[in-house]
Amino acid sequence: MDVLVRLLQLLVLLLTLPLHLMALLGCWQPLCKSWFPYLMAVLTEKSNRKMKTKKQELFAQIKGLKGASGEVALLELGCGTGANFQFYPPGCKVTCLDPNPHFEKFLAKSMAENRHLKYERFVVASGEDMRQLADSSMDVVVCTLVLCSVQSPKRVLQEVKRVLRPEGVFFFWEHVAEPRRSWAFRWQQVLEPTWKHIGDGCCLTRETWKALESAKFSELQMERQPPPFKWLPVGPHIMGKAVK
Repeated sequence: MDVLVRLLQLLVLLLTLPLHLMALLGCWQPLCKSWFPYLMAVLTEKSNRKMKTKKQELFAQIKGLKGASGEVALLELGCGTGANFQFYPPGCKVTCLDPNPHFEKFLAKSMAENRHLKYERFVVASGEDMRQLADSSMDVVVCTLVLCSVQSPKRVLQEVKRVLRPEGVFFFWEHVAEPRRSWAFRWQQVLEPTWKHIGDGCCLTRETWKALESAKFSELQMERQPPPFKWLPVGPHIMGKAVK
């Protein structure tokens, strides 16, 4: 890492020292878990307005993936506030999974606003350990802006493949690192130690496309897009699908 990056990291750390001390003492995480859903509710509403066409295009593909029951068994991994519900076609049976139980009341609101879907349950668990879900039980898994904050993208993708039925589809939309050696990437390096606390574990410099390419899906389609918000330090986004 550049000396300049280290110096700037130290400066940011000093400017946000109370935050880091709270995290060290174990005070910050419970507080973050409680207010983070409110932040996401605001950001996802703005993001959906900007990404509406792209999300409609991506999730329209779910329509042809019905299982034997004539419905689509869909798992939303890191469901958050249910920001994607409006884009799912009718006939989806939605299971929601998130490690943060504080999202449940936001999900209830989203469920009430999207009566074209059938809701199965809300599972409080991490993406690395979805033992409450059976093997090959899902036709579709959706994951948006989640792989940046998990402990192990590799393990999450293994679990995704486990719960998907043969030829089931994984849809994703994730922000990723800026190109290495760019100034934008260096700023991400500078801000990341502090941003992880603000963003509930979000890593700015994660090269998520590498984990997707290494997951050995039978098919992988991915496109790169500019970030929807220029004022946030998150980098470009990748959107696409992978077939088990």
